[in-house]
Amino acid sequence: MTTIERFRWWHVEDAVPIEADLFGPERWTAAMFWNELANGHHYVVATDDGELIGYAGVAITPGSEAWVNNLAVRRDRQRHGLGGTLLGDLLDHARTSGATQVLLEVAADNEAAQRLYDAHGFDVIGVRRGYYQPSNIDALVMRRSRP
Repeated sequence: MTTIERFRWWHVEDAVPIEADLFGPERWTAAMFWNELANGHHYVVATDDGELIGYAGVAITPGSEAWVNNLAVRRDRQRHGLGGTLLGDLLDHARTSGATQVLLEVAADNEAAQRLYDAHGFDVIGVRRGYYQPSNIDALVMRRSRP
């Protein structure tokens, strides 16, 4: 049974290999996850029988913005709705935190993620050229006006 719970320090070790598999050279390091947790950003994990299968995080910025910083689902668990469930949790948190818009960056070559975000009401509002390094892949900036 899949459970969504708060991302805690002990999840970092299990998130790093998923991150490496999905994002390669642009992956987050353990230190980056630790930094997100230390800064109090809202992160959740999806587990199945205690095994980490996905995670996601959002940062609420001063004012009315929220930024989705990370969303990942282990390859063997993709295409079963888990990404949408994790994103829904982030959107709920953004709404209850008073955000009036949610933004994110997604790799221009990640069509599956773009479809997920589009299905949840996000629109492309800009491009950051060469954003992802070292691959030099562009990032699409997407926004949802109402969490």
